[in-house]
Amino acid sequence: MMTPSGYDVSMSITYTFEGDFSDYNETYQLDLNPKTFECIPKPLEPTAALVSSLILIANFLLAIPGNLLVGWVISSSRRVLTSSDVYLFHLTVADGLMAVTLPFFAVALVKGWLFGDFMCKFLNLIIEANFYTSIIFLACISVDRYLVIVHANESHWSKKKECSRILCAAVWALGWALALPALFNDAVKFNDDSERFICTESFDVGSITSWKLATGGFRHIFGFLIPLAVMISCYSITVVRLLNTRGFRKHRAMRVIIAVVIAFLLCWGPYHITMMIDTLMRADLIPFGCGMRRSVTLALNITNTIALLHSSINPFLYAFVGEKFRKKMMLLIQKKLRPERLSGSKSSRSTSQTSRENGTFI
Repeated sequence: MMTPSGYDVSMSITYTFEGDFSDYNETYQLDLNPKTFECIPKPLEPTAALVSSLILIANFLLAIPGNLLVGWVISSSRRVLTSSDVYLFHLTVADGLMAVTLPFFAVALVKGWLFGDFMCKFLNLIIEANFYTSIIFLACISVDRYLVIVHANESHWSKKKECSRILCAAVWALGWALALPALFNDAVKFNDDSERFICTESFDVGSITSWKLATGGFRHIFGFLIPLAVMISCYSITVVRLLNTRGFRKHRAMRVIIAVVIAFLLCWGPYHITMMIDTLMRADLIPFGCGMRRSVTLALNITNTIALLHSSINPFLYAFVGEKFRKKMMLLIQKKLRPERLSGSKSSRSTSQTSRENGTFI
């Protein structure tokens, strides 16, 4: 995954020296690979770098309070949480962790990488892990909604709740395991007059192209195609079932989830498509020149910035689409601002009733 620094410096220049070393009349021939020399990336223009940096900072300022608010609202009803709510909570944690990394990359866009090798590896590891866990949790939600709506009579509440916690632990473990290639990121000096450092992938073992193809394949398969296939299958069957029901309660229950999935696809879809093109180019399955190489690199920069906006979008979806979430949020805010009015038996009954109504936020 390209980091928000926006550089891909795996390309190389080959030098071939020829000469007669028996005398002083040495000649040197510089053999330049046309596929790589003209494609060496250049730093972003100062204006473009500043704009991208401001977008990342704005994303950070929206994502942190937004995800904290969502996490607070969901965790306050932990006794009545459904499996989908548990997955939503962990999705919020993943979005929040990804947002924490953004200020570092915002600074790097303008000043270069200033934080050393360890932070370069660690922050990319966080982004990679949450890149995987976010879409896997969305796939888990789609499976849970399928089981609740399509196989409602076969569900076992207590077992499902326990399994959801175990599954969340497994998802986090899988996400961090799949993210281990991020440890190949290093702070390296960019080849320009400013002598700036950038945080980028640096493969020291084996073929660079082979590593790029392998890591790209993992991202496409486990980070997009398989979870997307699960979501499309589950939601297709679920929607068909809902269309055959008379009530609208289940329809309302699907609104937040569908909005979350659409937002994910709009944010991450363009990046995945562009990254697939990049992978095919590296495998020489798509003929390309340096013009196309530069265009794909620019597209990766733009779509990567759009993808990172996903961490701040979900809280707004809950607030504007989720009616139950809004009710619960307002109740908690009123309780914090006017605790004396919500005390006593009347308030307890009201809170209990609202908790039952808001047992699930989706």
